[in-house]
Amino acid sequence: MSFESYIDPVLDELRRALRSVDPGDFDRARELMLGAERIFVAGRGRAGLQMQAFAMRLMHLGLAVHVVGDVTTPGIASGDILVVGSGSGRTSSLVQFARLAHERQVPVVLITAALASPIHPYAACIVRIDAPTPKIDEAQAYQSSILPMGTVFEQALGLLSDLLVLALMRDLDVDGAQMFRRHANLE
Repeated sequence: MSFESYIDPVLDELRRALRSVDPGDFDRARELMLGAERIFVAGRGRAGLQMQAFAMRLMHLGLAVHVVGDVTTPGIASGDILVVGSGSGRTSSLVQFARLAHERQVPVVLITAALASPIHPYAACIVRIDAPTPKIDEAQAYQSSILPMGTVFEQALGLLSDLLVLALMRDLDVDGAQMFRRHANLE
């Protein structure tokens, strides 16, 4: 296949994944973030990289945000929120983070491809992206996607995060110019 022949199938997969998201769950996640004093984000692997990018945009919005595991991340407390991006919802460290947040009465938003997972019981809001991932069903993932492994979920997670940022920009009345003033300048 050529470069051009990959474009439409990949975009079709991403479109299907994003359209699978329940708008009510999206709005609930957004409302929980708006009501939080601080937003903590967590993920591992490629989903973790998408969550770090999401944290950057939340910072550009002027929100107090921390990436779980960074050396400057403070303790989580009541009034905060934890947003977890995990295709399988089974990664042991993420399950532990969700459990600890739940024990501290901190709402957990889970963005996942899984219909059920060990994180689900701790989540106040679950935003499901219907995307194949071998961590849930290896055979199905390789048969239903042109992209390797869990790429559809990971890419859709990044796009969903950007859609949340767009909605939050509207909610907070923040524009791109205001966000850019918060962009890193030690480059």
